[in-house]
Amino acid sequence: MSLGRELTSEFQRTHYNNQLRSSNSGEKVVLNGWVQNRRDHGGIIFIDLRDIKGVTQIVFDPNFSKQAKEAHTLADAFRGEYVIAIQGTVANRLEGMANSRLETGDIEVFVENVQLLNASQTLPFQLDEYDNTNEELRLKYRYLDLRRVAMQQNILTKHNMYKSIRNSLYNMDFNEIETPYLTKSTPEGARDFLVPSRVNKGTFFALPQSPQIFKQLLMAAGYEKYFQIVRCFRDEDLRADRQPEFTQLDVEMSFAMEPDVMNMAEQIVSDVMLNLRGTKLGNVPQITYQDAMDKYGNDKPDIRFEMLLHNITDVVKGSGFKVFDNAINNGGIVKGIKAEKANLSRKDIDDLTNYVAQFGAKGLAYIRINEDGLQSPITKFLGDEITANIVKHMDANVGDIIFFAADAVDTVNDYMSRLRLKLGEILGLMDANQFKFLWVVDFPLLEYSTDEKRYVAVHHPFTAPQGNILDADGNTEVGNLKARAYDLVLNGNEIAGGSIRIHNNQVQEKVFELLGINADEANNKFGFLLDAMKYGFPPHGGIAFGLDRLAAILCGVDSIRDVIPFPKTQRATDAMSNAPTEVTQAQLSELGLIQKKFDK
Repeated sequence: MSLGRELTSEFQRTHYNNQLRSSNSGEKVVLNGWVQNRRDHGGIIFIDLRDIKGVTQIVFDPNFSKQAKEAHTLADAFRGEYVIAIQGTVANRLEGMANSRLETGDIEVFVENVQLLNASQTLPFQLDEYDNTNEELRLKYRYLDLRRVAMQQNILTKHNMYKSIRNSLYNMDFNEIETPYLTKSTPEGARDFLVPSRVNKGTFFALPQSPQIFKQLLMAAGYEKYFQIVRCFRDEDLRADRQPEFTQLDVEMSFAMEPDVMNMAEQIVSDVMLNLRGTKLGNVPQITYQDAMDKYGNDKPDIRFEMLLHNITDVVKGSGFKVFDNAINNGGIVKGIKAEKANLSRKDIDDLTNYVAQFGAKGLAYIRINEDGLQSPITKFLGDEITANIVKHMDANVGDIIFFAADAVDTVNDYMSRLRLKLGEILGLMDANQFKFLWVVDFPLLEYSTDEKRYVAVHHPFTAPQGNILDADGNTEVGNLKARAYDLVLNGNEIAGGSIRIHNNQVQEKVFELLGINADEANNKFGFLLDAMKYGFPPHGGIAFGLDRLAAILCGVDSIRDVIPFPKTQRATDAMSNAPTEVTQAQLSELGLIQKKFDK
């Protein structure tokens, strides 16, 4: 028996801790791993030994053999997360003692020799007490948090997703090609992360927000089918589904139209679902952007449940109810949503009112349909006829509650879409084990930004328009332009977005003109792409998947931080390494930079 901390050849594993079965009974084996837990039952020590594959119960019985007695003496000092290697004999567990929760639950290994590879101090948090540990502490000791079985399953699920994606694209004859991380700053959208150049002082690279321009240039170079699983960077405020660095699947195809790209994307997710979930994709429905906004209030509908929004502006117009009339007279709308068989208390409704108030709602009117009639604070203002028309229009029955929103179109859609999702959650309509994919198509090409006082691209400025844009002029017509764009939505999350790209210089220049980007600015930002269009640029299109979000959905977690090995906090810091940190003046001088002092 050795107390050495170096692994020796006789203690190199013969099996992982999920492999042994009853058929291995009587075999001599070597196992390596961490002490997950230790139990002393009347002088016999039981340890659950864990590795990346699973758990095996090992037994230190001093009566098993002379060697086992020595091993038992050492094991008496073992504690959680000690790293050990053991030699032992596989035995079937006694009748009635099998553990159906373990793959190896029918057997145990009687230890005859053990090597202590490393001890462990008391952990800053217990790995099995995840729910009682705040996230900041877990991120500070991320290497321990990553030992948790659930986290390991998440990270390996993401690995298997990558493997499936690569195999799918290889089978479809795509070429995996890398693009630069140090590139040119083209501030259009989120902020760039800037990297100062030591060699060319006073100039800066930018980390790519996406490889958009480079993948288009690969189409110009004739590679026809490109893909890359790539890191992307955006300097933006964070929330649960945002990180400053994230992983994207980037795909581009030459001589392709919308169905070609969409079919390719469906093949990718079909293979992922089959390989990781054992389920078939089935038909993926399509909905137009406008229908999505009208029926769901947003452009990424969760279709696991129905509960559609209904525009009842015409039904309630002229009702005399000031809240509705004011909204309509100011160019707004009134929408209703029906929660079927919603057993909600007055407190529940008050909580919902406070919830939607965060998103601009000035209140939350409702009508409850009871056995003995209608219950509502607003029916006295609406009158019997209009109230009856609302109930009929909404097809409401006993036990249902109709909620109302009245305001500007965007405000109503925003908070009613959030109300719909909150009701779906409260009423148990959002099954995490159900996966509903949906294509959203026919997006607007441009939308007007009141902040910038100009039109901005809904997707990006290289998205091809539907129809002939060269004659487009005037704000009304510009606002009605449609894009050859498509988003893939899963359970209310946009997991992929793409478009057919502009490959014609005249069209690209026209789009820049509509965006208020003059020729000099366009050439300064995108000159190399515009030049490429002059030399036989093929028609092309593509799509990009947000792989962190897709992995999070497949793993059933709310935050993408739970599928990223070393994520940043919501303050965009690394709690483990304390990055970002200050650097020395010598480092800055090499870069030709002077540091400005900031208050902590």
